[in-house]
Amino acid sequence: MTIFELFGLLRKHLALVIILPVVCGLIVFAGAKLLPDEYTASTTMYVLSRNDNEGANENLTQQEMSVGQMLTNDVTTIMKSNRVKKDVADQFGLPNLKGYKFDITSSTTTRVITLAVTAKDPEMAAAVANATVTEVSDVASGVMQIQSVNVIDTADVPTSPSGPRRMLYTAIGAAAGFLLAVAIVVVRDTLDTRIRNGNEAEEIIGVPVVGHFPQVA
Repeated sequence: MTIFELFGLLRKHLALVIILPVVCGLIVFAGAKLLPDEYTASTTMYVLSRNDNEGANENLTQQEMSVGQMLTNDVTTIMKSNRVKKDVADQFGLPNLKGYKFDITSSTTTRVITLAVTAKDPEMAAAVANATVTEVSDVASGVMQIQSVNVIDTADVPTSPSGPRRMLYTAIGAAAGFLLAVAIVVVRDTLDTRIRNGNEAEEIIGVPVVGHFPQVA
């Protein structure tokens, strides 16, 4: 089937091609409306090594920069550890932090780490983010060559939801409905083996049509 034949089939079933994506999009949108709002609170921090004060007035060498980046990566790993999450959960009397989503990013050229915590409660999202930074600083200072993890920006309580992305879900639902409509049209055409005109008869049997019988009412 060529692309032109496909477009011809879609034109024949234009109602299905339009209605099915709209219906699927509306169903997904209605389902997304039932999902609770989510809020994201972000905080940034800087990893301060114990050797930073010693060479504060000297230019950093490439090796020192590499060591600093390795320490930053280690702090990022500690932030994801079960120990930190358990200690933070205990601070708020929670059994765990399974309802909280942690998104941690760090640059390859600096020792700045960004932590974003997403939760259904905006105040708890900010509180957990700030508590995590404090807990990570304590743990990292005890087990690594790190003086502290200094907060650059504390997490503020978000005032507007960050998710769920309902319009994106709706668009995906509509796109899925369109693909489903195309599949239905193609399958129906493939299963329909009726001969509708003389041209189709010539293609099937390879013999030219020499005449037509008039339709009798």
